Amino acid sequence: MAASTAPLLIKRYASRRLYNTETSDYVTLEDIARFIREGREVKIVDLKSGDDLTRQYLLQIVAEHESRGENVLPLDVLTDLVRSYTTSAQSVVPQFLAASFEMLRDGQSKLMENMASMPNPMASMPGFDALQRQQQLFLKAMMGGWRGGSSGRMPEDDAGGPAASTPDDDRDMAEIRRQLAELQKRVSKL
Repeated sequence: MAASTAPLLIKRYASRRLYNTETSDYVTLEDIARFIREGREVKIVDLKSGDDLTRQYLLQIVAEHESRGENVLPLDVLTDLVRSYTTSAQSVVPQFLAASFEMLRDGQSKLMENMASMPNPMASMPGFDALQRQQQLFLKAMMGGWRGGSSGRMPEDDAGGPAASTPDDDRDMAEIRRQLAELQKRVSKL
């Protein structure tokens, strides 16, 4: 149990290659992003100097996603972040962002709990199960990156691990992602 709660140690070599100390293999930024989406904490250190490079690499992951059109941060938020580095607001911004994301995680948890506990009169409608599954997958996809602590947990199987996805879930998830990308393109044009 202690191994799964300890941060995953990634070492950066002089060649800038990233080495996963648990699996003894090299990893990419996308691998690190996947570890984080799966709920794992990571720590990236320079092998030679021992400097903690985690923040630098996490910012690089965010920048790469943003540059690929996976825009999560609106332009005005990015602008305000840049301003916060040059003003006295710099000391307030980290606490504000941390509190905002904590509220988001709490809201996500309550939403998921409410969805699971509410009796639904539409449950008897034909096709409702498929619609409900698609809605849950949509919410899981939208909130998967904001995991944290016990408030951001996704549904678990009987063994306590993340619930396994089925091929239908994977197809539904791919369709939801396609629809989200299409909506994002439409919004960008506006």
